[in-house]
Amino acid sequence: MIEVKNLTKRYGGVKAVDDISFTAESGEVVGLLGPNGAGKSTTMNIITGYLGATSGTVLIDGIDILENPKGAKAKIGYLPEIPPLYQDMTVRRYLEFIFDLKKVRLPKKDHISEVMEIVKITDVSDRVIKNLSKGYRQRVGLAGALMGNPPVLILDEPTVGLDPKQIIDIRKLIKSLGKKHTIIFSSHVLSEVSAVCDRIVMINNGRIVADAKTDKLSETVSGGSVLILEADGSASAVSDAVSSVEGVKRVTKTAGQTYTIEYESGKDVRRGIFNALSKANCPILMMRPGGLTLEESFLKLTEGGED
Repeated sequence: MIEVKNLTKRYGGVKAVDDISFTAESGEVVGLLGPNGAGKSTTMNIITGYLGATSGTVLIDGIDILENPKGAKAKIGYLPEIPPLYQDMTVRRYLEFIFDLKKVRLPKKDHISEVMEIVKITDVSDRVIKNLSKGYRQRVGLAGALMGNPPVLILDEPTVGLDPKQIIDIRKLIKSLGKKHTIIFSSHVLSEVSAVCDRIVMINNGRIVADAKTDKLSETVSGGSVLILEADGSASAVSDAVSSVEGVKRVTKTAGQTYTIEYESGKDVRRGIFNALSKANCPILMMRPGGLTLEESFLKLTEGGED
């Protein structure tokens, strides 16, 4: 649904975005992650057509955003970090205005009512926007992005400044919208990205440094998979037994009877480890999945980015 090919954006001699390529399929929520100044907002602004690229292409459902901006933008709903709301309008009047502005070809009253129901703002439909809480204003902005049922949603920091309950509500809403829309979602809150996104594209210094399923990112960063093992027996006996198992790359004693086992991605070494330690008379006290957290992966991939 979204295809970014060899995208580059220069500001004078500085490359804000440096030859990046990625895709987002229909029904997929992709998290765009990276430190400040990494190129996330520039990338999102090019995808939505607000900025032109120095080189490269962006296809929205096969339509080039640069060659046919009107056709491509008709398929995009965009929620910037600060929604551009008309504060003196009521919610319903604002959505009627957006409906007309987008030239939506759907039954006006029914469509607006449906969108308000989806984002749960029906109960404030006749209130003036400036009198709403930030959480409700964010929902109104999201309702505007949903006008016309665009297949693609671009959400830039949609939960900034919200309280914990509002954040949870917006996360649930984005997750449900991901079933019917292709979503690119940018956030600085790593736990939020982990909770909402199916896949993570991490950018640093204008380049993609990781592109993986959310639950596989730590494997991508570490180059394999990790188990945490607690076993009884001498350190040499445990290490030798585990190291003999096919697929095991490294065994490191961390503390007491606890070991970190790195093994090849795609292998299942648990049965082999059990058999090897049983033969060595080293009982397993505990074995569980390990690996880098999203925060650790982020730091490892972006360390030195400030330099």
